[in-house]
Amino acid sequence: MMDHDIIIRPLITEKTNLQKEVDNQISFEVERRANRVQIRKAVENIFNVRVAKVRTMQMKGKLKRRGQILGRQKDWKKAIVKLMPGERIDFFEGA
Repeated sequence: MMDHDIIIRPLITEKTNLQKEVDNQISFEVERRANRVQIRKAVENIFNVRVAKVRTMQMKGKLKRRGQILGRQKDWKKAIVKLMPGERIDFFEGA
């Protein structure tokens, strides 16, 4: 897997913004087969930062309903990446 295949998208919510400001942690949706070492290398190569710690968790897809039809969103993997002190990733530059 290439670095850009491992990181799918950053997760931007109120909680992740608070984690970013207080603990210098960034959350990503990542490839389900990727391990912590691969995630660390991908983040370091793509964003040119140093990573202190990577935590991962498997997220279950939510049940969705449209009338009688019951469906399900896909399962996905979440990674919380803690950056070294002084390192920073800005997704919305100039805002």
